[in-house]
Amino acid sequence: MIDKDLFKKRFIIKGGDYTAAGEVSVEIKNILKDIGFDPVVIRRLAIASYEAEMNLIMYGVEGELQLTVNPDTIHLVIADTGPGIEDIDRAMQEGYSTATDEMREMGFGAGMGLPNIRKNSDEFKITSDIDKGTRLEITIHCHS
Repeated sequence: MIDKDLFKKRFIIKGGDYTAAGEVSVEIKNILKDIGFDPVVIRRLAIASYEAEMNLIMYGVEGELQLTVNPDTIHLVIADTGPGIEDIDRAMQEGYSTATDEMREMGFGAGMGLPNIRKNSDEFKITSDIDKGTRLEITIHCHS
């Protein structure tokens, strides 16, 4: 059976725009609540989308988050233009961070973003090209 999309939306996110930080993930959380998804699924997706949104704001120049919701899965694709990630394996380790002092002063950069995304995803894929950008694909299965 082919899943029918319940909802699709594309969000544009600007790197360095800390004043808008978290707005996209809050909107996604509200969309899923309105559709009627299980609170556990909403929480997992809210964590994953927030961490991805913050990584894009902190490290990307610009990018987008694409949300696709259907009855059985929720899929996010986050793609940015930016410096890329030199060592993905290292970046996936809890506590590893390349955050600047300025980012840390704002309360970010604990090195938990990518590990939290992986932990809250059923499927997770990351690709990155130096001086081009990074792409995350996140899927959460909605077992009713």
